[in-house]
Amino acid sequence: MSEIREQLAYTLEHEWALAVERQIVRIGITDYAQSLLGDIVFVECPEPGTAVSAGESIGTIESVKTVSELYCPVSGTVTKVNETLIDQPELVNEEPYEGGWIVEVEVQGSVKDALDKLLTAERYRSLT
Repeated sequence: MSEIREQLAYTLEHEWALAVERQIVRIGITDYAQSLLGDIVFVECPEPGTAVSAGESIGTIESVKTVSELYCPVSGTVTKVNETLIDQPELVNEEPYEGGWIVEVEVQGSVKDALDKLLTAERYRSLT
């Protein structure tokens, strides 16, 4: 069974989001998503400074099985990319909620409002 953490917000596309600072949201893919993808070999994501919109593709995740789109759960500006994934993309498989996070986004407006539009852990659990 996949791990679903209560403190995270989730999307229908299997991304998670967590407020890590006042206006900053950390984003990754869920344990469920990484298990479906299999061994991840490459992660492509936007450069810091890139404007992103909720629901739009912000990159791809490539596994030995397939290539999948990565969708942004919030609107804002990318402030940080997990550079460790360049050399260690397998961290997304090993630690999807810790070392395998993908980007951080400075949210436009209220972080609470942005995250309230996403799925709760309970709703995501019922989806998976």
